[in-house]
Amino acid sequence: MRILLEREWYTAESTIGVLTYPGGTCFTLEDPVRDTKLAGSTAIPAGVYEVKLTVSPRFGEVLPELLAVPHFTHIRIHAGNTAKDTEGCILVGLTRSENALQHSRLALDALLDRLAEPCWITIYNAHRTTESV
Repeated sequence: MRILLEREWYTAESTIGVLTYPGGTCFTLEDPVRDTKLAGSTAIPAGVYEVKLTVSPRFGEVLPELLAVPHFTHIRIHAGNTAKDTEGCILVGLTRSENALQHSRLALDALLDRLAEPCWITIYNAHRTTESV
């Protein structure tokens, strides 16, 4: 299974993108994309990563985990609404506004219903824009 994350909107507070997977689409929110990593405040590098469904010690539930992310550990796709809810992880939501997602739990449940292993995610940075979303 392949999923695709296209980062599209960039602000000083967050990066918002579109996640496409078999049978669905949702929005994503991550920390800002930075040239130099700031611990807990930087989006992971664009690239291709294996995704495994594993139990998150932090959340106590099965969540998608991105493996072998350079200079990052414990990167998950999970529910949340703003960059305060992520420390390098990818948040999902059904709707977006500037620096925020809404209906995050619904988006995560829909994604989890469709995910199957083996799974890979391709993340890429679309044109950089700071326009409002």
